[in-house]
Amino acid sequence: MRVRRVLTTRAGGFSGPPYGSFNLGAGTGDDRAHVLRNRRRLATGVGLTEDRLVWMDQVHGATATIVHGPRPHPVPGTDALVTALPGLALVALTADCVAVLMADPEAAVVAAVHAGRAGATGGVLPAALDAMREAGARLDRVEALLGPAVCGACYEVPPDLQTATERRLPGSACRTRRGTAGLDLRAGLWHQLAGAGVARIGADPRCTAEDPQLYSYRRDGVTGRLAAVIWMDRS
Repeated sequence: MRVRRVLTTRAGGFSGPPYGSFNLGAGTGDDRAHVLRNRRRLATGVGLTEDRLVWMDQVHGATATIVHGPRPHPVPGTDALVTALPGLALVALTADCVAVLMADPEAAVVAAVHAGRAGATGGVLPAALDAMREAGARLDRVEALLGPAVCGACYEVPPDLQTATERRLPGSACRTRRGTAGLDLRAGLWHQLAGAGVARIGADPRCTAEDPQLYSYRRDGVTGRLAAVIWMDRS
């Protein structure tokens, strides 16, 4: 078996403006029929049936849920999914937040995490790592990929919020392009993963606010959602 990971862009879907065109977020105000067509296209594109994709009702919290089979509806009230079932794909949706895709290939355990500022400082990533261990993973075998997100140069916050975030997510404080207080959540999450003993960490360097091919809530306000997908392929 091998680990499969997919990161989507805006291109290739059915949604009209301002969601054009591959919006995978159902709670964005987009036509639901368009979102469902996009989700079907995603499943087909990655070579899976629709029922093999598991979605989350993300709440910017710190709950991680282990799933043991297909779910007919999004898993409620969670921001991390973990499974040890090959062929079951886990999906995290973002539009500036960080999607973290993790796998222990030897144990065939994978996780998809939605980590915005609230979830990252609340401990969603440690919760996901704990759930992976419960499912049979070992952290010294885990590989992690941090997806596209708003970069520190673009993510301006008040100084007091930067200080509070740095206290709970060390390594995240930075300066923006304007020289003001900023946050680099990917840097903080990288630091957290390394501190937990995760074996291999990589990052997609793209900034959602700077790249017009990606959705960004901070840039556009009304916008769609990108998907980060992970599963173990039996082939």
